[in-house]
Order: sequence, then C-alpha cells, then structure tokens
Amino acid sequence: MKDKLPHIGLWILPQPKNAFEDSNFLPIPNLKKSNCIPFGYKVSEKDDAVLEPIANELKALEKAKQYVKQYSSRKVAAWLTKTTGRSISHTGLLKRIKDEGRNKRKAQLFKQWATRLEKAIKLAKKFEETKGYKKTISTEETKTEVEYRGAA
Repeated sequence: MKDKLPHIGLWILPQPKNAFEDSNFLPIPNLKKSNCIPFGYKVSEKDDAVLEPIANELKALEKAKQYVKQYSSRKVAAWLTKTTGRSISHTGLLKRIKDEGRNKRKAQLFKQWATRLEKAIKLAKKFEETKGYKKTISTEETKTEVEYRGAA
C-alpha cells in the first residue's frame, strides 16, 4: 500500500491564495525597548529606538497567516522556523496574528471616526453660515460681534 502512495516532503505546504507579495516594509518604533524583538524585525544599527523590517521573515509570516486557517498552529510555527531560520513558538505565532488583527480593527475604527468628524465639521460650517448665527471676532484692539446676513 505504501508503494502506491506518492511521497510528500515534510515541510511542503500548498501555496495560499493572495499571499503577501509586496516588499515595501517600513521601520517601526521600538516603544518598549525590550530584549524581545518581534518576529520579522531587527534592531536598527543606527538607532536603538527603531526596528528595521526583515523582508523574507515578514513575507513568510504573511504566508503563515494563511496556513493557520488550514493547519495547526504548531505545524505552521515549525514550518515558519524552518523556512526563516528564526524560531517562533506556536503561541507566539497565534499572539502575533491576534495582535495584528486587533491593530487592524483599531485602525479601521479610527478611520471611521475621522470620516464622521469631517462630516460633522462640514455641517458645523454650514450651520455657521446660516442666517441668525453670531460670531465673535477678536482683534488686537477690540472684540466685536458680527452678525451674518443681516440677522438681528
């Protein structure tokens, strides 16, 4: 029976769809200045407060995120360690994925707040231009009240 089965290598996983292919990675600040550097980054030689990206590790991490959907985190962490040469535990991998998801949701929320704020500012300006709104203008000499559009 074993003779009829095809031989499959231990660490060959199918390539996920939509794998991360862009290699434009940005340095990030080292806010905690701890000894534990996140997977995919290294301390900058010029400045200790900056972490420089390691492109091949970050690309492999993006593939690993896709693999976690199909395989166990232990197998994916072992594959990631073998592929990049830098060790990461299965719990570290899951924590990294969870943190990135949380940060992504926060960024989306802040963008939504920003668009709502822009709409509110436009409405406030429109209301200020309507009849009957009084605006105080302060100059260096005096403060006067100006009425818009002849409102009394």
